[in-house]
Amino acid sequence: VQLQASGGGLVQAGGSLTLSCAPSGSIFSINNMGWYRQAPGSQREWVAARTSGGATNYADSVKGRFAISIDNAMNTVYLQMNNLKPEDTAVYYCNLEVRVVAGGRKRTYWGQGTKVTVSS
Repeated sequence: VQLQASGGGLVQAGGSLTLSCAPSGSIFSINNMGWYRQAPGSQREWVAARTSGGATNYADSVKGRFAISIDNAMNTVYLQMNNLKPEDTAVYYCNLEVRVVAGGRKRTYWGQGTKVTVSS
């Protein structure tokens, strides 16, 4: 399974972007999901998570500005980012726990990353 992440780009501070992440092939279900980011010269950090039950959690730095969601029909996970700040500039990675077939094992996959640049 490969995850296709998209939606990154260049935006001015205060603007919005929506990132998407979807498996390239057919799967049975997405369970837990998350978004991470890695700024230049920094380690990858966790940004947002959503459990299969719908509970969400966010890093303090993005709380109130970012929202993680899923379209189960499309097997697509989103990260809505509002009021973007220059410090949000990073490559964003999705991380999905996927069950490829019914009754199969859950496995975790990483997306390839999508770059977000916020100008001041």
